[in-house]
Amino acid sequence: QVQLVESGGGLVQTGDSLRLSCVASGRTFSTYNMGWFRQAPGKEREFVAGINWRGDNTRYTDSVKGRFTISRDNAKTTVFLQMNSLKPEDTAVYYCAGRPGSIVVITTVRDYNSWGQGTQVTVSS
Repeated sequence: QVQLVESGGGLVQTGDSLRLSCVASGRTFSTYNMGWFRQAPGKEREFVAGINWRGDNTRYTDSVKGRFTISRDNAKTTVFLQMNSLKPEDTAVYYCAGRPGSIVVITTVRDYNSWGQGTQVTVSS
């Protein structure tokens, strides 16, 4: 497993941008697939974006395609989520997650074994 710490959340207005960061500790980061999930009040945690360990395969949930971009810097053991054109429905706690690497990006919560504490993103209308 890796230990994960997210940062970058905050309160923004509709149309604004935020960049979330997730720093990992542990020597296995470069072999891990990484993902961003979110959980809104009263809702289940859902997949937002994922990137494989090599950084050459990404996947997004339909509602964020074209607005969000996931990337990683293995040298800095960090994964990022650039969020543009934010909408009120993007409001949630955002979690960084990791799992042992694969070429395919996995989207299910139960398949990730490392989780951060979450960072709140609130988008006002």
